Amino acid sequence: MKTRKIILDLCGGTGAWSRPYKEAGYDVRLITLPEYDVRTYIPPNNVYGILAAPPCTMFSIARQGIKKFPRNFAVGMVVVEACLQIIWTCRLKGKLAFWALENPTGYLRQFLGKPPFNFNPCDFGNPWTKKTDLWGWFHEPKKRPVKPNQENFAAIQSVKLYPEYFGKLPREARRSITPPGFARAFFEANR
Repeated sequence: MKTRKIILDLCGGTGAWSRPYKEAGYDVRLITLPEYDVRTYIPPNNVYGILAAPPCTMFSIARQGIKKFPRNFAVGMVVVEACLQIIWTCRLKGKLAFWALENPTGYLRQFLGKPPFNFNPCDFGNPWTKKTDLWGWFHEPKKRPVKPNQENFAAIQSVKLYPEYFGKLPREARRSITPPGFARAFFEANR
């Protein structure tokens, strides 16, 4: 009996980034709150690939005007460090085919350096923008750009067009979900 390849989706929320792997029959493990916490998670042996999307709350440039809850890099880095620790542990236990850590373009660059890959959802067929950085060890996904349509962003991510990805989530939650075009392209490049 052949064992299915294990994909860890760290801080994966709805599992949108790992969805193409799951649909292809991989053993996808969604390590996200409230069921799993990356800060205490112990990964299995023989992990094939890791997708990590730690919260951008403390690293977002958009957070500038929030006085009630000031930016706290130390708090934000706890989850980033936990994701990196899982990546390191899996690599030490065996060979990872790929790993990637994603975050919207922002202050995380000051801690991890300039990312080797940067994209907007419109680079992969989803007609909106949200500059996003990607660090890691992976094959670059092939871009298939379309013209962005920012005015219709809420409609683009509506239940009518992408019900399986966006459901009835508030706008902030919808913006944090991995765009389906990027998820598919990443999967195609990193099987």
